[in-house]
Amino acid sequence: MTDLQGGSMNGFAHHVRSGLGQDAALTDPSIYTVSSIADIKQSLVQLSSQEALVTSRLDDLIASQRDLTRELARLDILRAQIGSQAVATRSISNGILSNAASTATRISSAVKQLDLEQARVRSTLDVVEQVAELKTCVLGVTGSMGAPQDWETAAGYLNRAFRIPREIINGSFAEEIVPTAEVPDPPVVTLENAAESLRGLFLREFEKAAQEGNGGKVTRFFKLFPLIGKPEVGLDVYGRYVCQGVASRARANLNAGTGGNQRKEGFFYANALTKLFEHIAQIIEHHGGLVERHYGAGRMVKVIERLQLEADVQGGIVLDTWGDERSIDRKLTDIRSYAFTFLVQSFLPQQATRSGTPRAGSPATKGSTAEAQAREDESIDMREVDGILSESAVMLGRWALYSRFIADKCKEPSEDETRELIIPPLLENSSLRRKVTDRLITPFNVMTTFFIRRSVEKAFQLDEQPSDLSLNPKQSIPSDPPYITSAVDDVMYIVNQVVERSLATSQKAVILSVIPTLARVLGSDFIGMIQRKMRDESYPKATIQGAPPPEQTIIAFLVLMNNLDVATDYVKRIVQSRVEINSGTGSANNSGSTLSGSLASIFPLEHDAVIVANSLKSLQSTFEGKTSELISDGVIVLFKNVVKPRLRPVLADAFRDTDYQMTQQELEDLSREVEAEGGEGISPDNAVQYHFQRGWDVLTKPIIRILTERNYDRLLGAIISYLSEVLEKRIWSYYERLDDLGAVRLERDIASVVSIVVRGGRYGLRDAFARCTQICLVMNMETDEWEELDATSTESRDDGIDWKIDHDERTRARGMVRNRSRR
Repeated sequence: MTDLQGGSMNGFAHHVRSGLGQDAALTDPSIYTVSSIADIKQSLVQLSSQEALVTSRLDDLIASQRDLTRELARLDILRAQIGSQAVATRSISNGILSNAASTATRISSAVKQLDLEQARVRSTLDVVEQVAELKTCVLGVTGSMGAPQDWETAAGYLNRAFRIPREIINGSFAEEIVPTAEVPDPPVVTLENAAESLRGLFLREFEKAAQEGNGGKVTRFFKLFPLIGKPEVGLDVYGRYVCQGVASRARANLNAGTGGNQRKEGFFYANALTKLFEHIAQIIEHHGGLVERHYGAGRMVKVIERLQLEADVQGGIVLDTWGDERSIDRKLTDIRSYAFTFLVQSFLPQQATRSGTPRAGSPATKGSTAEAQAREDESIDMREVDGILSESAVMLGRWALYSRFIADKCKEPSEDETRELIIPPLLENSSLRRKVTDRLITPFNVMTTFFIRRSVEKAFQLDEQPSDLSLNPKQSIPSDPPYITSAVDDVMYIVNQVVERSLATSQKAVILSVIPTLARVLGSDFIGMIQRKMRDESYPKATIQGAPPPEQTIIAFLVLMNNLDVATDYVKRIVQSRVEINSGTGSANNSGSTLSGSLASIFPLEHDAVIVANSLKSLQSTFEGKTSELISDGVIVLFKNVVKPRLRPVLADAFRDTDYQMTQQELEDLSREVEAEGGEGISPDNAVQYHFQRGWDVLTKPIIRILTERNYDRLLGAIISYLSEVLEKRIWSYYERLDDLGAVRLERDIASVVSIVVRGGRYGLRDAFARCTQICLVMNMETDEWEELDATSTESRDDGIDWKIDHDERTRARGMVRNRSRR
């Protein structure tokens, strides 16, 4: 209590000192340096206020001392109570809990010791049980291999023995307990001798059953090899067994065509290769479950590797025999030396100067050239080449199907089912795969290239123009559109056949070679021949100054343009029928699109489907780009040489007798005169429309009846681009030569001309006449509308109209009507 009181008093004194210190800090430090009475008085007042403040604080502290003393007394009482409780706690801990803790420690140690002893007892029992099991197995193996000769039981005992840990079998305890008078050797020696003896026995019995063709005994002994710890031996002997069956079946298939025409006709070798692959697939499919069940998951791959080695041998024999029988090497030599005389002669510069009808057979070949062409045509039989390509495609397709089957069977069980297949190493490194590349894929690519070029050459050799075509609308055409030459159908049939055959191979290497080659041949030979004909044989050029080109030349030029357009549509349909771009089904590519399920099913390995689709789409885009460019050039030629010389007179004739300065009364009088003379339908109100309609039909109908719709739309675009400029110049030519009525008539006539040109649903072409229609619009605006428009343009505000004429042109258009204020 005294300590607490002393501490409280010391704290009280410290508090007072700190308060005084704070008040002293408020005192002006210059109190000792004052120099006047006023400063002294000021300092005195400050000291008095500080004194009063300190006195007030001291009184407050003295008043609170009584409460502080009371609280300190309570703390002393609590300290005494806590001290007694601490003494009681120490007595409990020392007298009661210490004994319990010691007891718990002893019990825990005893329990741990007991657990250790129990574990040792269990371990000992396990060893004893395993040694007993080992002894039972040793005696069982020995007994089963004796007089009973129960091989399944012996193998079962061995399998049970091999499950016992090696340290038990090799341990000293087992060596002491297991041997008996009948079996005195250590257990490891007995088991190894038994396993080796059974291995030899099972091998002999397996081979004997295989020679006898006893499938039951083959299966019986095949299942016993993993039980005696010799699974590799079992898989090896089983692989030899099935390979013998594959080899004998393959030889039988090849020998089936000996002595007849079966090897020379049809798909004999393709069928032989197919049967080989089917036989192997049946073995894998039917026996795979047996192998997996008795040898473990994934062990069938070992058998597949052995089967693939036999497939390499037998498949190689089929391909080599096929190559020799079909004289593939000789045909490849002939193909590589083929000169394509007709195509070469067609592109020679002198061919442009030769005259003749625009029929196939041009360029003409005479004398030695014709004889060389005939000999060249007879040197290679296209039917044989086509048959070889078809048989090669079948064999490549079967190889692809077989590869997918093997890849699926060799796939790890844990792999995602939706994951694309990957060629396993046993196929990637197989000799048959290399032979397929050398004996099938390479000749297929070379022969396909020749087949495409020769087909294009032959198509143009036999090319024929459609008959009875005429530009006279009154003369009927017996055939149906589109009007194209025979070469287009012939070549596009070959293109479709080549694409179909290449896809049937399911070989990415074939697609990446054939499709670019196809695009190159179509671009250089097919499009090149049409371009040469358009330039040298059918160029629409007037033979007499001022006269139109000959009718047959124009028709031939239009037909060649149709060839390009129809061929583009053919190629587009050929590609899109194989590559469909959907939004919800298929497998995705690197650009976000999706592939049709059919293409993905043909090329399931890795990313082959995407690569093939891109190659096909590249064919379409490349061909379409070249044809579009040539069609555009043809449209320009057709417009400049055929349409343009006749278009300006048509427009001039339409507006020839039109006077936009006539009054309403003069128009009515003229209309009555026309009616009186019987000129119904050619009144001043529709004279421009009538004359332009007649001239436009005479100009365009002969072309429309020959050209395809897309080509005519391209030509119409060129015509409209030119016509809009001519119409605009004609409108400006009436500057200050119009009155209000004449401006309305001019706008109506311009609208009727535009309607005639864009009829048939081609409303998008009206945009080309936007400047003409806007000039007429401004020209016929009411005064208040013009003032509002002019104010908007001056203030650079948006009036909601997409103007094609600027502010100055609008002002000029407003001034076209004479005696009208432009403001």
